[in-house]
Amino acid sequence: MYKCILVPTDGSPLSHKAAKKAVQLAKEQNAKVVGLYVAPAYRVSVFEESFVPADFMTPQQYAARTKKAAQKHLDFIKKAADQAGVACTLAHAASEFPYMEIVKAAQRHRCDLIFMASHGRRGLSRLLLGSETSKVLAHSRIPVLVHRA
Repeated sequence: MYKCILVPTDGSPLSHKAAKKAVQLAKEQNAKVVGLYVAPAYRVSVFEESFVPADFMTPQQYAARTKKAAQKHLDFIKKAADQAGVACTLAHAASEFPYMEIVKAAQRHRCDLIFMASHGRRGLSRLLLGSETSKVLAHSRIPVLVHRA
């Protein structure tokens, strides 16, 4: 039924559980998986011309750190896929809007399912923090399977 499953991760334990289940589903469906990590976009805090924040980093330094974090989080998916004998591709991006990048990645990789975790936030915390899963559900044109542990 499914041929290519997008598996977004934020590196959390919930994402790891979802990734394991996504790989299991891919094996059962004889599908491949695409692991995706979306980091926050590079942003500079400018206070005044003569002040440089202590934690300032260049766009190149940020890109290197983002790539390292992505590799760390995506290695989990790659290892699970390798152990299950499932073909796996990895991708990462930086965006202010992770849900948009998830939907774009699904299109770019011609995925026919997005399999992702939900932190299950409700009420005020959901309003303040948002829910990337809810936004993906609202904007995706392909099925989204939400894993809740």
